[in-house]
Amino acid sequence: MSLTRDQMLAEMGLAPIWRLREAAAAAPAEELTLAPDQSPTAAGHIVARQAPASAPVDALEWPDLAAGVAACKACPLCQQRKQAVLGVGDLNPDWLFVGEGPGAEEDVKGEPFVGQAGKLLDNMLAALGIARAPQEVPLGYGSKVYIGNAVKCRPPGNRTPEAAEMAACRPWLERQIALLKPKVIVLLGKAAVHSVLHDDSSLASLRGRRYEYQGIPVVVTYHPAYLLRNLPDKAKAWEDLLFARRCLRERLAGGGGELAF
Repeated sequence: MSLTRDQMLAEMGLAPIWRLREAAAAAPAEELTLAPDQSPTAAGHIVARQAPASAPVDALEWPDLAAGVAACKACPLCQQRKQAVLGVGDLNPDWLFVGEGPGAEEDVKGEPFVGQAGKLLDNMLAALGIARAPQEVPLGYGSKVYIGNAVKCRPPGNRTPEAAEMAACRPWLERQIALLKPKVIVLLGKAAVHSVLHDDSSLASLRGRRYEYQGIPVVVTYHPAYLLRNLPDKAKAWEDLLFARRCLRERLAGGGGELAF
């Protein structure tokens, strides 16, 4: 007895998976989804739904920004981190302090400036009458503080972040500043200056002048870790902080004139 093709396939256990190519091409176009980097065929026979793209960094609100930083793999620093360190403080600050990057202790605790340099920074803030922790009762007008870093992951050996690392992390920092809307920004060290002002001049040549970032006054000073190694420059850093306070008070008072030491 002769068997038809379909019967032979059924006997072999291969039916009904065999389909002619023409039949497969007749499948409804809306059931096909292309990857984001694909496009419909030139003949226009496929109308594909593109997978939704993730929101750009400059559109993120705080919860998504924090999640994005925690999951970031934009540069090799992510490979050895214990965690990314976004920042700490009041989310509606008067002061924004920007350092370089997390150290070993910061990498463990998930908070910037918690080592010896952090203790020095806390003492400097206390001398100004302000503190890093959000206060239930504000210490005074213009006293709210937020502290962050140019890069969110620890550079190996606590070294200074490299230009490519700062460039990879810059969108996160820029979005932080946009959300925080601080009244004054204090840049602690060359990496912070590079990230915000895009200037690689010496700190000595940059001190004592008011800069601006998106209309926000910016003051440059030394990083607390540097001051621990160069004690005589603490007096210069204190001058810088007093200058930053003057800039803040001018801003709060509505003034916009040029300030200098």
